[in-house]
Amino acid sequence: MTAPVEAGAGLAGHNRISTQALTGTAKAAAAEYFGVPAQQVRVQWTDDRGLLALSVSLPIALPPLQALTPAMLQRAGGTVWERAHAAKPVLLQRVAELTGSRLSRVDIRITGALPAEGRRVQ
Repeated sequence: MTAPVEAGAGLAGHNRISTQALTGTAKAAAAEYFGVPAQQVRVQWTDDRGLLALSVSLPIALPPLQALTPAMLQRAGGTVWERAHAAKPVLLQRVAELTGSRLSRVDIRITGALPAEGRRVQ
């Protein structure tokens, strides 16, 4: 019978998270934040001096443009630029928290617009 391993005791070996798992997690986090389907989110990873740099490309959900008012725009989270800019630190923290990876930055490219009808826009 072997002795139980104490909590916090180091074990030999290493853990690796595949690029596919990192990508799926980042896609889900970005899709949730922007209120778009995950299958429309594209993610790319690059090495940034030993840390991971995350690039996200996705459409953004927008309220109906015909009836858009300044108040409606603010409820939706601001302009497209404001929403993309505000998402960077949130996504960096969320992806790092979920994966345990160390990210240096998040770059966001908005590739189009989707109607926000029936979707929650942040």
